[in-house]
Amino acid sequence: MPVVEIENLTKDFSVGFWRKRPVRALDGLNLEVHRGEIFGFLGPNGAGKSTTIKLLMHLLHPTSGDARILGEPVSKVSMHQKIGYLPENPYFYDYLTPAELLTYAGRLFGMRGAPLAKKVEGLLESVGLSHARNLQLRKFSKGMIQRIGIAQAIINDPEVVFLDEPMSGLDPLGRMEVRRIITSLKSSGVTVFFSSHILPDVEALCDRIAILNRGRLQEMGTLDQILKTRFEGHEAVLSGVTPEALDHIRKWCDEVWSMGDRLHVRIGARDNFGALIAFAFEHKLELVSVNPIRPSLEEYFQSAVGSRQPAVAAFGG
Repeated sequence: MPVVEIENLTKDFSVGFWRKRPVRALDGLNLEVHRGEIFGFLGPNGAGKSTTIKLLMHLLHPTSGDARILGEPVSKVSMHQKIGYLPENPYFYDYLTPAELLTYAGRLFGMRGAPLAKKVEGLLESVGLSHARNLQLRKFSKGMIQRIGIAQAIINDPEVVFLDEPMSGLDPLGRMEVRRIITSLKSSGVTVFFSSHILPDVEALCDRIAILNRGRLQEMGTLDQILKTRFEGHEAVLSGVTPEALDHIRKWCDEVWSMGDRLHVRIGARDNFGALIAFAFEHKLELVSVNPIRPSLEEYFQSAVGSRQPAVAAFGG
Protein backbone atom coordinates (compact mmCIF):
# COMPACT_ATOMS: atom_id res chain seq x y z
CA MET A 1 0.00 0.00 0.00
CA PRO A 2 1.40 3.43 -0.91
CA VAL A 3 2.27 5.71 1.99
CA VAL A 4 0.91 8.80 0.19
CA GLU A 5 -1.92 8.58 -2.35
CA ILE A 6 -3.21 11.58 -4.27
CA GLU A 7 -6.13 11.21 -6.67
CA ASN A 8 -7.35 13.99 -8.97
CA LEU A 9 -6.46 16.62 -6.38
CA THR A 10 -7.55 20.09 -7.49
CA LYS A 11 -7.39 23.44 -5.73
CA ASP A 12 -8.90 26.73 -6.91
CA PHE A 13 -8.35 30.09 -5.24
CA SER A 14 -10.72 33.02 -5.62
CA VAL A 15 -8.96 36.25 -6.53
CA GLY A 16 -9.92 39.81 -7.39
CA PHE A 17 -11.64 42.53 -5.38
CA TRP A 18 -14.91 40.60 -5.10
CA ARG A 19 -13.09 37.24 -5.04
CA LYS A 20 -15.18 35.99 -7.93
CA ARG A 21 -12.42 35.02 -10.34
CA PRO A 22 -11.09 31.48 -9.72
CA VAL A 23 -7.45 30.66 -10.34
CA ARG A 24 -6.45 27.00 -10.48
CA ALA A 25 -3.34 26.35 -8.39
CA LEU A 26 -3.50 22.55 -8.65
CA ASP A 27 -5.13 20.70 -11.50
CA GLY A 28 -6.08 17.01 -11.16
CA LEU A 29 -2.88 15.82 -9.49
CA ASN A 30 -2.33 12.05 -9.25
CA LEU A 31 0.70 10.47 -7.61
CA GLU A 32 1.81 7.82 -5.14
CA VAL A 33 4.75 7.72 -2.71
CA HIS A 34 6.11 4.35 -1.60
CA ARG A 35 7.20 3.36 1.87
CA GLY A 36 10.84 4.03 2.75
CA GLU A 37 11.71 6.19 -0.26
CA ILE A 38 12.93 9.75 -0.58
CA PHE A 39 10.47 11.40 -2.95
CA GLY A 40 11.36 14.72 -4.57
CA PHE A 41 8.59 17.11 -5.52
CA LEU A 42 9.91 19.61 -8.07
CA GLY A 43 8.65 22.61 -9.92
CA PRO A 44 9.25 26.32 -10.51
CA ASN A 45 7.91 28.92 -8.09
CA GLY A 46 4.14 28.98 -8.35
CA ALA A 47 3.89 25.43 -9.71
CA GLY A 48 1.70 24.25 -6.82
CA LYS A 49 4.22 22.42 -4.63
CA SER A 50 3.45 24.18 -1.34
CA THR A 51 -0.27 24.11 -2.12
CA THR A 52 -0.06 20.32 -2.48
CA ILE A 53 1.79 19.89 0.80
CA LYS A 54 -0.66 22.17 2.63
CA LEU A 55 -3.52 20.09 1.26
CA LEU A 56 -1.81 16.95 2.53
CA MET A 57 -1.37 18.59 5.93
CA HIS A 58 -5.07 19.52 5.88
CA LEU A 59 -4.15 23.19 6.21
CA LEU A 60 -6.10 23.81 2.99
CA HIS A 61 -9.22 22.10 1.72
CA PRO A 62 -9.30 20.80 -1.87
CA THR A 63 -11.77 22.01 -4.45
CA SER A 64 -12.05 18.40 -5.57
CA GLY A 65 -10.14 15.15 -5.41
CA ASP A 66 -8.84 13.03 -2.58
CA ALA A 67 -5.62 12.39 -0.65
CA ARG A 68 -4.61 9.74 1.86
CA ILE A 69 -1.58 9.25 4.06
CA LEU A 70 -0.82 5.83 5.56
CA GLY A 71 -4.14 4.65 4.16
CA GLU A 72 -6.13 7.27 6.06
CA PRO A 73 -7.82 10.44 4.74
CA VAL A 74 -5.78 13.56 5.45
CA SER A 75 -8.73 14.91 7.46
CA LYS A 76 -8.29 12.21 10.12
CA VAL A 77 -6.67 13.93 13.10
CA SER A 78 -5.23 10.76 14.69
CA MET A 79 -3.30 9.98 11.50
CA HIS A 80 -1.33 13.22 11.89
CA GLN A 81 0.34 11.79 15.00
CA LYS A 82 2.29 9.52 12.64
CA ILE A 83 3.67 12.23 10.35
CA GLY A 84 6.07 15.16 10.61
CA TYR A 85 6.02 18.49 8.80
CA LEU A 86 8.48 21.31 8.17
CA PRO A 87 6.86 24.30 6.36
CA GLU A 88 8.72 26.34 3.79
CA ASN A 89 9.23 29.31 6.10
CA PRO A 90 9.04 27.95 9.64
CA TYR A 91 8.45 30.39 12.45
CA PHE A 92 9.01 29.39 16.06
CA TYR A 93 8.71 31.34 19.30
CA ASP A 94 12.10 32.97 19.08
CA TYR A 95 12.57 33.48 22.81
CA LEU A 96 12.67 29.69 23.29
CA THR A 97 15.85 27.62 23.23
CA PRO A 98 16.00 24.53 20.98
CA ALA A 99 15.64 22.27 24.00
CA GLU A 100 12.54 24.17 25.11
CA LEU A 101 11.02 24.10 21.63
CA LEU A 102 11.52 20.35 21.27
CA THR A 103 10.17 19.74 24.77
CA TYR A 104 7.08 21.79 23.86
CA ALA A 105 6.64 19.85 20.60
CA GLY A 106 7.08 16.53 22.37
CA ARG A 107 4.47 17.39 24.98
CA LEU A 108 1.99 18.08 22.17
CA PHE A 109 2.39 14.40 21.27
CA GLY A 110 1.87 13.28 24.86
CA MET A 111 5.52 12.70 25.72
CA ARG A 112 6.63 13.45 29.28
CA GLY A 113 9.44 13.16 31.80
CA ALA A 114 12.71 11.33 31.32
CA PRO A 115 11.80 9.69 27.96
CA LEU A 116 11.06 13.13 26.50
CA ALA A 117 14.28 14.63 27.91
CA LYS A 118 16.29 11.76 26.43
CA LYS A 119 14.55 12.19 23.09
CA VAL A 120 15.29 15.92 23.04
CA GLU A 121 18.99 15.37 23.75
CA GLY A 122 19.19 12.71 21.05
CA LEU A 123 17.58 14.95 18.45
CA LEU A 124 19.81 17.90 19.29
CA GLU A 125 22.79 15.61 18.80
CA SER A 126 21.50 14.16 15.52
CA VAL A 127 20.89 17.60 13.94
CA GLY A 128 24.16 19.04 15.24
CA LEU A 129 22.72 21.54 17.71
CA SER A 130 23.89 20.19 21.06
CA HIS A 131 26.28 23.11 21.39
CA ALA A 132 23.38 25.55 21.03
CA ARG A 133 20.86 23.82 23.27
CA ASN A 134 20.55 26.88 25.56
CA LEU A 135 20.77 29.57 22.86
CA GLN A 136 17.58 31.45 22.05
CA LEU A 137 16.21 30.77 18.57
CA ARG A 138 16.32 34.50 17.73
CA LYS A 139 20.11 34.11 17.55
CA PHE A 140 19.97 31.17 15.14
CA SER A 141 21.13 31.31 11.53
CA LYS A 142 18.84 30.18 8.70
CA GLY A 143 20.59 26.82 8.57
CA MET A 144 20.21 26.30 12.32
CA ILE A 145 16.50 27.13 12.10
CA GLN A 146 16.09 24.54 9.33
CA ARG A 147 17.85 21.93 11.47
CA ILE A 148 15.74 22.58 14.56
CA GLY A 149 12.72 22.61 12.25
CA ILE A 150 13.55 19.12 11.06
CA ALA A 151 14.12 18.03 14.67
CA GLN A 152 10.63 19.20 15.69
CA ALA A 153 9.22 17.42 12.63
CA ILE A 154 10.59 14.06 13.82
CA ILE A 155 10.12 14.42 17.60
CA ASN A 156 7.19 11.97 17.37
CA ASP A 157 9.14 9.28 15.45
CA PRO A 158 6.93 9.72 12.38
CA GLU A 159 6.50 7.20 9.60
CA VAL A 160 6.39 9.96 6.97
CA VAL A 161 8.07 13.38 6.99
CA PHE A 162 7.03 16.25 4.72
CA LEU A 163 9.69 18.91 4.17
CA ASP A 164 8.75 21.99 2.14
CA GLU A 165 11.88 23.54 0.58
CA PRO A 166 14.23 22.37 3.38
CA MET A 167 17.31 23.63 1.48
CA SER A 168 15.95 27.10 0.78
CA GLY A 169 18.32 29.89 1.80
CA LEU A 170 21.05 27.58 3.06
CA ASP A 171 24.75 27.89 2.28
CA PRO A 172 26.59 24.79 0.94
CA LEU A 173 27.50 23.59 4.45
CA GLY A 174 23.90 23.99 5.61
CA ARG A 175 22.63 22.07 2.59
CA MET A 176 25.12 19.29 3.27
CA GLU A 177 23.88 19.05 6.88
CA VAL A 178 20.24 18.82 5.80
CA ARG A 179 21.13 16.23 3.16
CA ARG A 180 22.81 14.15 5.83
CA ILE A 181 19.73 14.36 8.04
CA ILE A 182 17.40 13.34 5.20
CA THR A 183 19.63 10.37 4.36
CA SER A 184 19.66 9.27 7.99
CA LEU A 185 15.86 9.44 8.10
CA LYS A 186 15.65 7.05 5.17
CA SER A 187 18.19 4.74 6.83
CA SER A 188 15.90 4.53 9.85
CA GLY A 189 12.93 3.56 7.66
CA VAL A 190 11.20 6.95 7.45
CA THR A 191 9.55 7.97 4.18
CA VAL A 192 10.62 11.48 3.17
CA PHE A 193 8.53 13.69 0.87
CA PHE A 194 10.28 16.96 0.13
CA SER A 195 9.83 19.79 -2.31
CA SER A 196 12.79 21.68 -3.71
CA HIS A 197 14.09 23.74 -6.60
CA ILE A 198 17.75 22.99 -5.76
CA LEU A 199 18.22 20.25 -8.33
CA PRO A 200 21.70 18.92 -7.47
CA ASP A 201 20.40 18.01 -4.01
CA VAL A 202 17.43 16.24 -5.58
CA GLU A 203 19.74 14.24 -7.86
CA ALA A 204 21.89 13.25 -4.90
CA LEU A 205 19.03 12.22 -2.60
CA CYS A 206 15.88 11.07 -4.34
CA ASP A 207 14.70 7.60 -5.25
CA ARG A 208 11.91 9.03 -7.38
CA ILE A 209 10.75 12.50 -8.37
CA ALA A 210 7.65 14.24 -9.65
CA ILE A 211 7.82 17.43 -11.70
CA LEU A 212 4.94 19.86 -11.34
CA ASN A 213 4.35 22.80 -13.66
CA ARG A 214 1.38 25.20 -13.69
CA GLY A 215 -0.41 22.96 -11.21
CA ARG A 216 -0.16 19.85 -13.39
CA LEU A 217 2.00 16.78 -13.07
CA GLN A 218 4.47 16.85 -15.94
CA GLU A 219 6.54 13.76 -15.22
CA MET A 220 7.13 11.19 -12.48
CA GLY A 221 9.60 8.35 -12.01
CA THR A 222 13.21 7.61 -11.17
CA LEU A 223 15.88 9.89 -12.55
CA ASP A 224 16.98 7.15 -14.93
CA GLN A 225 13.44 6.71 -16.22
CA ILE A 226 13.03 10.43 -16.81
CA LEU A 227 16.43 11.09 -18.35
CA LYS A 228 17.16 7.90 -20.27
CA THR A 229 14.70 8.78 -23.03
CA ARG A 230 16.77 11.91 -23.60
CA PHE A 231 19.92 10.05 -24.58
CA GLU A 232 22.29 12.36 -26.42
CA GLY A 233 25.02 9.97 -27.55
CA HIS A 234 28.36 8.81 -26.17
CA GLU A 235 31.65 10.36 -25.25
CA ALA A 236 34.75 8.19 -25.62
CA VAL A 237 38.44 8.61 -24.87
CA LEU A 238 41.02 6.74 -26.92
CA SER A 239 44.79 6.42 -26.74
CA GLY A 240 47.34 5.41 -29.34
CA VAL A 241 45.48 7.00 -32.24
CA THR A 242 47.66 7.45 -35.34
CA PRO A 243 47.07 10.23 -37.91
CA GLU A 244 45.77 7.61 -40.36
CA ALA A 245 43.34 6.23 -37.77
CA LEU A 246 42.20 9.74 -36.92
CA ASP A 247 41.11 10.33 -40.52
CA HIS A 248 38.75 7.33 -40.26
CA ILE A 249 37.51 8.24 -36.79
CA ARG A 250 36.49 11.77 -37.76
CA LYS A 251 33.79 10.58 -40.15
CA TRP A 252 31.85 8.94 -37.29
CA CYS A 253 32.16 11.74 -34.75
CA ASP A 254 30.27 14.94 -34.08
CA GLU A 255 33.20 16.38 -32.09
CA VAL A 256 36.88 15.44 -31.85
CA TRP A 257 39.49 17.07 -29.62
CA SER A 258 42.88 16.12 -28.20
CA MET A 259 44.07 16.40 -24.61
CA GLY A 260 47.69 15.37 -24.28
CA ASP A 261 48.19 11.99 -25.91
CA ARG A 262 44.48 11.11 -25.69
CA LEU A 263 41.72 11.67 -28.20
CA HIS A 264 38.26 12.65 -26.98
CA VAL A 265 35.28 12.11 -29.26
CA ARG A 266 31.55 12.74 -29.05
CA ILE A 267 29.21 10.60 -31.13
CA GLY A 268 25.45 11.10 -31.42
CA ALA A 269 24.33 8.26 -33.72
CA ARG A 270 24.35 4.75 -32.22
CA ASP A 271 25.46 3.15 -35.50
CA ASN A 272 28.45 5.48 -35.71
CA PHE A 273 29.36 4.63 -32.13
CA GLY A 274 29.27 0.93 -32.94
CA ALA A 275 31.50 1.51 -35.97
CA LEU A 276 34.01 3.42 -33.83
CA ILE A 277 34.20 0.67 -31.22
CA ALA A 278 34.68 -1.99 -33.90
CA PHE A 279 37.41 0.11 -35.52
CA ALA A 280 39.18 0.64 -32.18
CA PHE A 281 39.30 -3.08 -31.45
CA GLU A 282 40.32 -3.98 -34.99
CA HIS A 283 43.25 -1.55 -34.95
CA LYS A 284 44.17 -2.26 -31.32
CA LEU A 285 43.51 1.28 -30.09
CA GLU A 286 43.26 1.68 -26.32
CA LEU A 287 39.71 2.52 -25.28
CA VAL A 288 40.29 4.48 -22.09
CA SER A 289 36.65 5.27 -21.26
CA VAL A 290 33.14 5.32 -22.71
CA ASN A 291 30.30 7.30 -21.14
CA PRO A 292 26.71 7.85 -22.24
CA ILE A 293 25.74 11.50 -22.58
CA ARG A 294 22.47 12.45 -20.97
CA PRO A 295 21.26 15.82 -19.79
CA SER A 296 21.45 16.45 -16.05
CA LEU A 297 18.23 16.94 -14.16
CA GLU A 298 18.97 20.65 -14.10
CA GLU A 299 19.37 20.78 -17.89
CA TYR A 300 16.16 18.82 -18.40
CA PHE A 301 14.29 20.97 -15.90
CA GLN A 302 15.40 24.16 -17.61
CA SER A 303 14.34 22.92 -21.03
CA ALA A 304 11.03 21.52 -19.79
CA VAL A 305 9.75 24.22 -17.46
CA GLY A 306 12.41 26.89 -17.07
CA SER A 307 11.01 29.29 -19.65
CA ARG A 308 7.37 28.94 -18.65
CA GLN A 309 5.86 31.50 -16.36
CA PRO A 310 3.88 30.10 -13.42
CA ALA A 311 0.18 30.73 -13.51
CA VAL A 312 -0.35 31.11 -9.76
CA ALA A 313 2.83 32.72 -8.44
CA ALA A 314 0.79 34.75 -5.99
CA PHE A 315 0.07 31.62 -4.01
CA GLY A 316 3.67 30.46 -3.62
CA GLY A 317 5.20 27.16 -4.69
